[in-house]
Amino acid sequence: MAVETGRPVTKAAGTQGARGRAHRTGHKNPRTPGRLRRALAAHWYAWSMVAPVVAVIGVIIGYPLARGVWLSFTDANEANVERTIGVNHIPATYEHVGLANYRAILSDGVFWDRLGWTVVWTVSCVALSFALGLALAVMLNRTFKGRTLYRTALVLPWAVPAFVSVFTWRLLFNERSGLFNELLTGAGFDRISWLNDPTWAKISVIAVNVWVGVPFMLIALLGGLQSIPGDLYEAAEMDGAGPWQRFRHITLPGLRSVSSTVVLLSTIWTFNMFPVIFLLTRGGPGDATEILVTYAYRLSFVISPRDYSTSAAWGVLILLLLALVTAAYRRALRKQGDTW
Repeated sequence: MAVETGRPVTKAAGTQGARGRAHRTGHKNPRTPGRLRRALAAHWYAWSMVAPVVAVIGVIIGYPLARGVWLSFTDANEANVERTIGVNHIPATYEHVGLANYRAILSDGVFWDRLGWTVVWTVSCVALSFALGLALAVMLNRTFKGRTLYRTALVLPWAVPAFVSVFTWRLLFNERSGLFNELLTGAGFDRISWLNDPTWAKISVIAVNVWVGVPFMLIALLGGLQSIPGDLYEAAEMDGAGPWQRFRHITLPGLRSVSSTVVLLSTIWTFNMFPVIFLLTRGGPGDATEILVTYAYRLSFVISPRDYSTSAAWGVLILLLLALVTAAYRRALRKQGDTW
């Protein structure tokens, strides 16, 4: 019985022959679009929505970053950069010095002192924020009366602007009329120089930054807890597992993907946390609480003459340190089987 194929045999044979010749000669069919063209054709709307954002970010972040990297290889300072004074225009006279700024920074003990305190500051703040955020998330994941009110109250520090929070804490830490010292004297203890003693100043800035960072941890970890199936806890409880065993074998593994992300983000934010340090202690007393970013700011905007090239080199080193930390963190997660 004959079957109608809908096209002549000769045309089909010619098409197969053309495909065979194209395959033998190694040429692609000119009608087949490339991968980039297919992606643009399939997701043109998404690309059109993202393009303005990418352009704005490129202008706002890309140009200053490239400019900063370029300045780090020069000897630019307040006296030799291009500037206009009245009607007089003074051209730039700074020169390219290669890696001289980086060698000077890495051979100076100031950088390593600032780096040591920055690492202590970052690790302490992230560890305490994560521990408190996890504890509060576990508590708020349960059903009890007034849970919505407690959630709102605990998220409130995150909604308040950072400078408002820091100024409020500065009033609380005031040595003469602050609430904390009033409570201490009322209980029969001596007043504490919260912001004028190096040790207490470090404790104070860590406490304020933890207070600011806990709400982020709380929200993220609470969302992760609510995504863990409740059947796992019921099955473990029926098998005789206690609260600690359920927390260790169900809660912590279930939060791994969320906790890995929030820890990395919190590390980056805390490493560069300028407002808390600068507004609360301005790096003092002396330079006890000075971290890398506040010292880079001081070089460029406070110390006279302003050293733009060295400040830019500090910024590049901070960026490289964070990139190395991120790469090492991702590698460690991959070894543990995390696909983040």
